[in-house]
Amino acid sequence: MQASARQVSVRLRATSDPAEDVRLFELEPETGAATAFPAGSHLTVSLVIGDRPVTRSYSLVGETPVDGAWRIAVKRVDPSRGGSAAMWRLAPGARLLVTEPQSHFDLKLGRPEYLLIAGGIGITPILGMVERLVRLGTRPRLLYAGRQRRQMAFVEHLAGLLGDRLELFVDEAGQRLDFAAEIARLDPAGELYLCGPAGMMAAAREAWSAAGRSPAGLRFETFGSSGTQAPTPFRVLVRDHGREVMVPQDRSLLDALADAGIDIAYDCLRGECGLCVVEVAEADGALDHRDVFLSAHQKQCADKLCACVSRATGAITIDTGYRPALRRGG
Repeated sequence: MQASARQVSVRLRATSDPAEDVRLFELEPETGAATAFPAGSHLTVSLVIGDRPVTRSYSLVGETPVDGAWRIAVKRVDPSRGGSAAMWRLAPGARLLVTEPQSHFDLKLGRPEYLLIAGGIGITPILGMVERLVRLGTRPRLLYAGRQRRQMAFVEHLAGLLGDRLELFVDEAGQRLDFAAEIARLDPAGELYLCGPAGMMAAAREAWSAAGRSPAGLRFETFGSSGTQAPTPFRVLVRDHGREVMVPQDRSLLDALADAGIDIAYDCLRGECGLCVVEVAEADGALDHRDVFLSAHQKQCADKLCACVSRATGAITIDTGYRPALRRGG
């Protein structure tokens, strides 16, 4: 039960590889040109994995469509829930259904300074923000972190836009990003825009809070997290439905519930909005929180779980909030 968005039939016009394990897809609507979008927007792509229809959300690359096409970049992930593998199998000419661009990560203009931080494939929504700000005469600072330099996409393009206001932090070179120091350099009325894995999000949010900054000045989007545990199947007793559901290694709890005919509300599919949070009544094992919606305290309490991204080990008992309709007496 996702918020509705108009679907568009697109043709995969071309692919390219801007970095190791990163593929760029050019998606051209079959009728009309690709519509404009705010920097930070994403598309939701309909795919079939095995014999199951699924959706995956991918950030749009750049500030505008290019030659009438939307562009998304997909990192090849192993292991994964299958979305990246399905995308990488596509060849030019393939037809897909996608939503029109949507945004949960808007860029607010008119701030005195901008600090942008990207981790790995999290550069995709940040790139459009850089292009927009530079075009408007504002030169942000961009801190771009990655495990290996060869896996970091769009570096040359970004360097041409930003010059020495682009800084790279490469794990294999022993370079580490100091969130507290970078936040201290930011104008008190400046804003931080961040996209990366959940661990990076948590470190940035902690540093931002410790600096006494207003929560409104930190804006972020996550592309998911590998979590603290390797994904394994787990069993779920859905107490308010009286059902038991097995969650496979390559499926989310949200997917498995839908497969079993148990619908709950959802929207972002990235662990950000909180619509799909379920109550955890019992847990025989550990919860593996992979979201950025729940606070550190809520995660420690272990009584809630974001069904779209988070997992468990062992078995858990949940309540989805389902309440059967009351029957009238006859």
